[in-house]
Amino acid sequence: MNGILPLWKEKGMTSHDCVFKVRKILKTKKVGHTGTLDPDVEGVLPLCIGKATRLAEYITESGKMYEAEVTIGVSTETEDASGAVIEIKKVETPITEEQLLPVFDQLTGRIEQTPPMYSAVKVNGKRLYEYARAGQTVERPSRIVTIDHIELVSSITHDEDTARFTIRVACGKGTYIRTLAVMIGEALGYPAHMSKLVRTSSGGFYKKDCVTLSELAERTPEDVLKPVEIAVSHLPKWDVNDTVAVMIKNGAVLPVPSDWPDGEKETAVFLNGQLLAIYQLHPEKRGKMKPVKVMPD
Repeated sequence: MNGILPLWKEKGMTSHDCVFKVRKILKTKKVGHTGTLDPDVEGVLPLCIGKATRLAEYITESGKMYEAEVTIGVSTETEDASGAVIEIKKVETPITEEQLLPVFDQLTGRIEQTPPMYSAVKVNGKRLYEYARAGQTVERPSRIVTIDHIELVSSITHDEDTARFTIRVACGKGTYIRTLAVMIGEALGYPAHMSKLVRTSSGGFYKKDCVTLSELAERTPEDVLKPVEIAVSHLPKWDVNDTVAVMIKNGAVLPVPSDWPDGEKETAVFLNGQLLAIYQLHPEKRGKMKPVKVMPD
């Protein structure tokens, strides 16, 4: 059983819970997810089944899209609605769209983020949330992430103390949307947190492509599994003949062919529509290419 399962993860479950349940439903051990979603978050969670697990990183590294509700005026220790409140500053003057749009522009592109203390990032061999639960604070390594687009998709509502609005975010691997919500608040001069989150797209899959766990249990794998090749659909495609395919399957280092995709460092290799391997230009041997992944038969 091989393929990609676009799962709609429901609230209240961890990503590992989903993997465990899918293993039982499909009666296979070889299941891997492509990037965790917090228990309070619902949305698209592509799972790799069988030999597709070898390509999980290519889905993980692909773009994602989220819709997030941002609450201005209150911050929490977890940067989302599940954590204890740590700061309050009343929003006395209504926040306007004219104020928000320059902030969105400022936070678009390659930006620096510091992961939340309540996150799975490892420092000195331990998860940050383990330190946080023990009441310890450690220095967190900042990271550069890519925000492709931030869009306001709701009106801005105000109550006695806070302001709320929903944004749509297209971003790259490793982005913390709750941290982005905090950064938006900081730019406006207020504490803030992410009060709701839905992942609307991942790995090229959307909600319309997904099944829930209960739907999966009622359908056959053939109905729901997507081809392994989808995982590398963003890579340039190089078709080979049978002779070259034998060498590719053996993981040979080969001369760069004349029909190598122009200007590309990496390409997906196909024979008769079937993914054989992923090859890259050799980093040390000029004019040569080497395998990154070779798919099992």
